[in-house]
Amino acid sequence: MYSKRFKQQGNLQHPQIWRYWELLNVLVSRNLKVRYRGSLLGVYWSLLNPLIMTGLYTAIFGAAFASYYNNSITNYVLAAFTGLVVMNFFSASTSQALTSIVGNGAILNKIHLPVSIFPVSIIAANVFQFAVGVLPLLALITLIKSKSLVNLLALLLPCIALVLVCTGIGFLVSALYVFFRDLPYFYELVVFMLLLSSPIFYPADIVPKQIKPFLLLNPLSPIIESLRQISLEAIPPDLSLIWGALLSSIVIISFGWTVFHLWRHKFMDLL
Repeated sequence: MYSKRFKQQGNLQHPQIWRYWELLNVLVSRNLKVRYRGSLLGVYWSLLNPLIMTGLYTAIFGAAFASYYNNSITNYVLAAFTGLVVMNFFSASTSQALTSIVGNGAILNKIHLPVSIFPVSIIAANVFQFAVGVLPLLALITLIKSKSLVNLLALLLPCIALVLVCTGIGFLVSALYVFFRDLPYFYELVVFMLLLSSPIFYPADIVPKQIKPFLLLNPLSPIIESLRQISLEAIPPDLSLIWGALLSSIVIISFGWTVFHLWRHKFMDLL
């Protein structure tokens, strides 16, 4: 009797999973089509910003910080680029997810849909963009610098951690925006603070010891450091950096989903 009930519940849940997956495909496709309609480069525009900012940072800070990268401007360029692609993905994904529920309020009021599908679809669209545009270049850099297939495979781990962090923050800010409509202005400040506190255009070694404990609260720092170590150093992946990035990402997505789940029943009254 128990097995029969379990089988019936499984049959009920299975169509729900497929329905969610089909909805996700539709929304991701819609997001990408709207975003790049009439665009010449399409998803490859995601490479333009980090490349331009890498050139700018190199021109300003390259000579000063090259000594921290084996006296190599090239190493500084690659380090800055890896940091910038992480920051750009985070900024774009979470900022777009922030307005995803309120922006689709009219649809939610007409059709019964799982509310979580909207922030998830934003993150998924950016993951596709990242996988097609940025990831192949990171993989090429990893092969050239590390000369290791192990490092190439390990490259996916900090990327997974980045996606989990963005999904958790996306759940949190999209839920908060339903209640606080001036959140985007505050969130711009938060993203700027994360940019300054992440070792992107400067090496982590120059940060004073008194400040380093506070910078460790930045969830992007372990991801950037792990990504750099895997892709730019000709040594095996540092498991402590990888586990640090994955652990913090699991904590963040768990917290974000918990808040989202607790507040979800109040959304429709405010949309």
